[in-house]
Amino acid sequence: MVFHPNRRTVLAGFAGIAGLAAVTPAVAQGGGTVHDIQMLNKDPNNPRNRMLFSPRVLAIDPGDTVRFLPVDPGHNAQTIDGMVPEGAEGWRSKLNEEFEVTLTVPGIYGYKCLPHLGMGMVGVVFVRGEGMLENLELAQSVRQRGRAAKAFEEIWAEAEQIGLMTA
Repeated sequence: MVFHPNRRTVLAGFAGIAGLAAVTPAVAQGGGTVHDIQMLNKDPNNPRNRMLFSPRVLAIDPGDTVRFLPVDPGHNAQTIDGMVPEGAEGWRSKLNEEFEVTLTVPGIYGYKCLPHLGMGMVGVVFVRGEGMLENLELAQSVRQRGRAAKAFEEIWAEAEQIGLMTA
């Protein structure tokens, strides 16, 4: 028996593939997964929360890529001095531009939106693997000011709650 697809069958197949692509994580050229972090003026789930990264706590595997998406204008993403594992490089994106960084060294990477640091627009990426928590004490000791200090208290609590703060 020979199968002869009609237009409806072909379109349904494409729709299924598109739906699968929407729920399957993207794969970076190097083979790791691509994780998106949105840069937002306000939280769509709680409009009282303004100037934020979503998610602001992310756990990835070595070789995965983090893609910062400027959903709203006026944002960048850059590492915070003292909040990068030894042997790893920091990054600094341009304002209003999508930016990708592939992280290979296990550890904790603290980052900020420079224009909105005072409003608490910060986040943390945990790269799993041996030595992931080696720079935890140093990262937590970095002095934060204003709303960034409160945001980091919440971030560390969230990381603890989801099990990222234990070896």
